[in-house]
Amino acid sequence: MPRFSIIIPVYNRIDEVDDLLKSLAAQTAKNFEVIIVEDGSTDPCKTTVERYSDSLDVKYFFKENEGRSIARNYGMERASGDYFILFDSDCVIPPEYFATLSDRLDEQPLDCFGGPDAAHESFSDTQKAINYSMTSFLTTGGIRGGKVQLEKFTPRTFNMGFSRKVWQTVGGFREMFSEDIDMSTRIRQAGFSIGLIRDAFVYHKRRVDFRKFARQVYVFGMSRITLKLLYPDSLKVVHLLPAAFVIGSLALIVLAIFHSWLWILPLAAYLVAIFVTAWISTRSFVVALKAVPASIIQLGCYGCGFIKAFFTKIILRRGRNIEEEIQIRKGK
Repeated sequence: MPRFSIIIPVYNRIDEVDDLLKSLAAQTAKNFEVIIVEDGSTDPCKTTVERYSDSLDVKYFFKENEGRSIARNYGMERASGDYFILFDSDCVIPPEYFATLSDRLDEQPLDCFGGPDAAHESFSDTQKAINYSMTSFLTTGGIRGGKVQLEKFTPRTFNMGFSRKVWQTVGGFREMFSEDIDMSTRIRQAGFSIGLIRDAFVYHKRRVDFRKFARQVYVFGMSRITLKLLYPDSLKVVHLLPAAFVIGSLALIVLAIFHSWLWILPLAAYLVAIFVTAWISTRSFVVALKAVPASIIQLGCYGCGFIKAFFTKIILRRGRNIEEEIQIRKGK
């Protein structure tokens, strides 16, 4: 029986699945099975998966489209490993990942764990810039597994694992935005141990353009309010920073226009700091240039989504109310 069961939900991502399986076939430790759950794709990846049947213990399932959380649950129900590992289909896994993960769990057993994400050298400049904005401390990216932690580490499904016992106790993912944060919160509340394994990182391709990235982080901002309604103590100061960035930036721009241009200097200095740190970390002038709009999008769109959801759900109490959120929490 494999130690790890890798669960991968897929929806019309043939090229991504090929890259992911290729990286899994190159692992130095093969103590895992791979479960691909095709969530009603119109362009299935079954033929691609079958090409790796000789090099991987891989199982392919096709089901009707119901969402990524239900697809993950479907895969876990059919898994045989002691641990369930969750990757997104747009990840590429370094060759030593499972060897490293096995060593770290042998040294310090954990019920639930996760690792950081990074940009592979083959990624586009835009993807590298987005990766910087999502992992830099200057943009609150440190909460995703960086060296500086702004809140308790919360594993995300681009690189997350937990034991079979956790699944049997807590249950599966809920079909909602930020379902991985919800899952990690329920695991922590159930008393299980959660830890960051820094050297078990993955390469995460991110969105391929700024428009898609803007939509993604806008939804992240809105879902933070849903999580606050589900778990009142989950909202931390760090989650308010993007909204503060939006409000503060608008205030500085207005003051610069109607009072003195000097008011724009703090915002300009911040953006210069992003450019410089991105240039140092990526060693690419082009990536550093793109990191500036990427960071503005990450903070600005997240902040706008947060503000809108706060105003509509908490101030106006429109959409799902708190009682309905609680029923979701109870699984009703």
